[in-house]
Amino acid sequence: MKLNKQDILNALKTITVPGEGENMVDSGAVTNVVTFADEVIVDITIKNPSLQARKKTEVEILQTIHRDVYEKAKIKVNIKVDAPVAKPKNEIKGKPIPGIQNIIAVASGKGGVGKSTVTANLAVTLAKMGFKVGVLDADIYGPSIPIMFDVANERPLSVNIGGKSKMKPIENYGVKVLSIGFFTKPDQAVIWRGPMASKALNQMIFDAAWGELDFLLLDLPPGTGDIHLSIMQALPITGAVVVSTPQNVALADAKKGVAMFQQDSINVPVLGIIENMAYFTPAEFPENKYYIFGKEGAKHLAEDLEVPFLGEVPLVQSVREAGDLGRPAALQTATPIENAFEELTRNVVQQVVYRNENLPATEAIKITTMAGCSAVNKK
Repeated sequence: MKLNKQDILNALKTITVPGEGENMVDSGAVTNVVTFADEVIVDITIKNPSLQARKKTEVEILQTIHRDVYEKAKIKVNIKVDAPVAKPKNEIKGKPIPGIQNIIAVASGKGGVGKSTVTANLAVTLAKMGFKVGVLDADIYGPSIPIMFDVANERPLSVNIGGKSKMKPIENYGVKVLSIGFFTKPDQAVIWRGPMASKALNQMIFDAAWGELDFLLLDLPPGTGDIHLSIMQALPITGAVVVSTPQNVALADAKKGVAMFQQDSINVPVLGIIENMAYFTPAEFPENKYYIFGKEGAKHLAEDLEVPFLGEVPLVQSVREAGDLGRPAALQTATPIENAFEELTRNVVQQVVYRNENLPATEAIKITTMAGCSAVNKK
């Protein structure tokens, strides 16, 4: 029997494309039909890439032609998958907080690399530059931000905002701060399972009267775990900063930290890597540099991972002393430490601006102040 092309097309019009409401001929899915005697070749393009959709399409074509046209037809079905372009990585996710322009996660692959110290000094430097800044101490099991801001004995007050009771963050050095440390005794260990810790964090995030902020810095716990996932699911993180020391042990974990943010299921932009304790400089010989933990390890890691290198912070005794006293070292004027944190902070701001200009739009910032940028709405 000689098959007719139009008969084949009429039969295919009775089949719906997987995942679509239109038949496969009118939708344009059938790209070509060739008949020769009792043979027929059907070329079809579908958008559903699953094996199930491919098999279902092929079986339906075979059954329909055999039933409606010729039961002994020799049929070959060529299926091409043209799946829709995947959403771009680093999309904004989570529930935005009204008034907060940019949320920066400060993370590390392991503990002891100075992540909280870097967070505190970034925050006060941003505040000095004219930004409205907040810090959320998300390190539930080891909150140290209250000590570094000299507010360990403070307790947040309750304020009424729009008829709802909200926590008012503690403020010092022009930075608003919230931490689980405000709600526990200094010698009390926080022994919570993941869900309870996540619930406490959500309260500090969404039940707080943060007001208008250009930057909210999240001091994440070390490692990659439940708290990180909970925060990234709950908040539209603008980007992440990873802190590491130059030594190989820390770099191996920092690499995992970067990989966590870059996973397809997370897709948080990595703004860059900061190298803390890059070298030791004695106060009496400020020109001398001793590379105790290795030299430029984090810088090389940033190059290998193709993420920005944001800067380095030397290992200086005054940084430790300032943190213990509750006055971040970046507040010391006309010092190498102040200069180091100002350069590092400018690089972070530049990466935030670049990120907001080149990835899906949110409320963004424009460079205009001494940092230089100020908060504006990006349409």
